[in-house]
Amino acid sequence: MSTVAPANPALLRPRLLGRATVNVVVTISVLYTLLPVLWLVLASSKSRDALFSSNILSFSDFSLTQNIKDLFAMDGGLYSRWYGNSLLYAVLGAAIGALISVACGYAFDKYHFRHKEKLFGLVLAAVMVPQTVLALPLYLIASATGVVNTFWSVFIPVLFNPFGVYLGRIFAQGYVPNEVLEAARVDGAGELTTYVKVALRMLGPGLITVFLFQLTAIWNNFFLPMVMLSNQDLYPVSLGLYQWNSQASVSPEYYPVVIMGSLLAVLPLILAFVLLQRFWRSGLTAGAVK
Repeated sequence: MSTVAPANPALLRPRLLGRATVNVVVTISVLYTLLPVLWLVLASSKSRDALFSSNILSFSDFSLTQNIKDLFAMDGGLYSRWYGNSLLYAVLGAAIGALISVACGYAFDKYHFRHKEKLFGLVLAAVMVPQTVLALPLYLIASATGVVNTFWSVFIPVLFNPFGVYLGRIFAQGYVPNEVLEAARVDGAGELTTYVKVALRMLGPGLITVFLFQLTAIWNNFFLPMVMLSNQDLYPVSLGLYQWNSQASVSPEYYPVVIMGSLLAVLPLILAFVLLQRFWRSGLTAGAVK
């Protein structure tokens, strides 16, 4: 009868040390991420005086409801307008931008045309260009066309995302077999019908993944609206809170509303990731495998 030899402790020790190191790094990363969020949650429940005179981590001086009322009453309810603007910029812009990006990626993958790879190389090069570098050229173009300080000066530039096009091509390679497209064409479907009724349904997880990337980028967009807009009624919530925070050094009553506004500003992104997580998880997995 054969027996199993006991494991060598000398061989197990490096493995255990490696696992312990990974656990320590993960724990530090989680704390680094969650502690600012915890501070934000607790600070948003404090009154103005409690923010500067009490321990933020304590549960005393609770005034969450009053801070919410003050937030939506400040400056005639501007925060509600900013919040609606951000939802319009981000949700509508991310939806249209995701459709454009996935369609472009699909075209790069499934069609053959002159200089295709060179054009795709330009797309990859555009991924590495910081968005702040493009703010001045975009402003000059918007000024020449007369759309500065309008909704369109912020909305149109966010529709086009080179990284989304790159992801669209990756997802088209992984999700849409060429054989399925050929079968649709044999059945008499045109190119547009084939894309909308066949390919786009297969690209659902990829579309959601690109949408979430776009949503996060547009919601956090700050520099472009600051350059383009001077009308407060058109501000997104990020720019509006920045303006209030600048005024807080002179008017301390802005501090609680800025903190409460910052807490409410992260809720749409959390909600979007929670509701759509099964789609973007599968999408990222398919892209990684491909």
